[in-house]
Amino acid sequence: MPVRLNRFEEEMLHGKYGEGVSLAMRVLVGIGETFDAERLVDITRAHVSSSSQDADIWFAEKMADLGTTCRVPPTLNPNFDFRYIDDHLFETPEKGKAMITATNEAYKKLGAIPILCCTPYFEQNVPGFGEIVAFSESNATVYVNSVIGARTNRESAQSALCAAITGKVPEYGLLLEENRRGEVLVEVEADIRSDFDFQLLGWCYPLKHDGFEIPVFTGLKEKPSPEALMNFGTQLNTTGVVPMYHIVGVTPEAPTLEAALGGDEVKAKVTITKEDIEKTRAEFYRKPGKIDFAMLGCPHLTLSQVAEISRLLEGKRSMVPIILLTNSLTREMAQRMGYLKVIQRAGGHLIPGTCVDIPSCWAPFQGKTGVTDSPRCAYYNELLNITFNIMPIEKCIGSAVLGEVVE
Repeated sequence: MPVRLNRFEEEMLHGKYGEGVSLAMRVLVGIGETFDAERLVDITRAHVSSSSQDADIWFAEKMADLGTTCRVPPTLNPNFDFRYIDDHLFETPEKGKAMITATNEAYKKLGAIPILCCTPYFEQNVPGFGEIVAFSESNATVYVNSVIGARTNRESAQSALCAAITGKVPEYGLLLEENRRGEVLVEVEADIRSDFDFQLLGWCYPLKHDGFEIPVFTGLKEKPSPEALMNFGTQLNTTGVVPMYHIVGVTPEAPTLEAALGGDEVKAKVTITKEDIEKTRAEFYRKPGKIDFAMLGCPHLTLSQVAEISRLLEGKRSMVPIILLTNSLTREMAQRMGYLKVIQRAGGHLIPGTCVDIPSCWAPFQGKTGVTDSPRCAYYNELLNITFNIMPIEKCIGSAVLGEVVE
C-alpha cells in the first residue's frame, strides 16, 4: 500500500534537501509500506540507541558523510567512558576505543545530543501524554508508551535516526489509538512489592505468554516506583517483546480494566503465581561463592538508587570493584549531595555514559563472576562468558563488601 506524501515530504524523498534526507525518507516510506501506513506524521522528539557496533556506526557515518543533520536532534544511548575505565579499572581494548570514538564523532556531525543515557524519559528528553515521538532503546520505548502515554513504535537505531533527520514517522502500530488497547489479561496472584519483585515479574510474564499482544496487569497491590516501572518494562523486553503494557489503576491509559481493554474481548488470560515468581528468583542465584565484581545500572541508575547504594556503603569497604552506571547529570547530583564520596571511599565507581552491552569494551571481564540486580545485564554479558548472580541491590552491595555471594 503506497504511503501518501505531502509536497514537503515528496521534496525530501526526491533529494531537494540532500541525499541523506532522501535516503532517510526512503527508509521511512519503505517501513510505512510494509506496515500499511497511509501517511507520515510529525514527531517532536527522538532517541537513538546508538550501540557503537558495526552496523550502527556504518549507518551513522554514511549519513554524516552525506552532510546530513537532524531536524529533530535526538538524544543518544550510552556507550563507554573508556577514559575513566582506563584510569581506574582496566585498559580498554583498542578495538573498543576505536568504535566508541567513531560513534561519538559521527553523531556529533549529525547534531545529536550526547546525553549518553538509556533512560532519557526521566530527565533529559521527557515527552508528554499523547506526544508522537520516535524512540529506540527497548526500555525507553516501553516506558514512554506505557507509563507516560506518549506514542512511539519500537524503532531501531536506524529508523529512529531517519525520523530525527526528517522529523517524520509512518503512522502505524502504537501511534494509532485502536492498537494501544490491552489484549492479554494478566492476573498477578504473587505478592509483588519491591522494585526487584517487578524485575522478576517482568522476566516471568513473557515466559508464560510468548506473543506481541499488549498485556494488562491486575492484582498488583503496591503502587510501583518509577524505578520499579523502569525495571519491569526492561525485563518484559529481555525475555519478550512488549513495547507497551497497562497496569490497572497505575498507567494513564488504564484507569480501569474496561478502559485498558477499550471494550474489546481479551485474546488470552495468564496467571502469575507466587510459585512462578519464586522459581524465577531461584534461577537467578546461579553460582554461590567468591565474586570478582558487582555491576549495577542496566538501565542506568537513578539518583534515588544511587542514594540507596550510598547509604548501604556508608562506613564500609568493598572487597571487589563496584561498577555503578548512570548518566552525567545523576553523577553530578551525586557529587553535590555527598553520595559520590561515600561510594568512592567504599571502593565503588560511579561511571557516566557507559552501557553493559559494549562487548568489545568489557572483554577483560571474560571468565569472571559478578553480581547484578539486572537480569538484562546478566543476559547481555553471559554472551561474553561472564557469570552473574542476580539479586536485589542491597544483596549486591552486601556481596561486594563480603567478596562473595550473600544468600
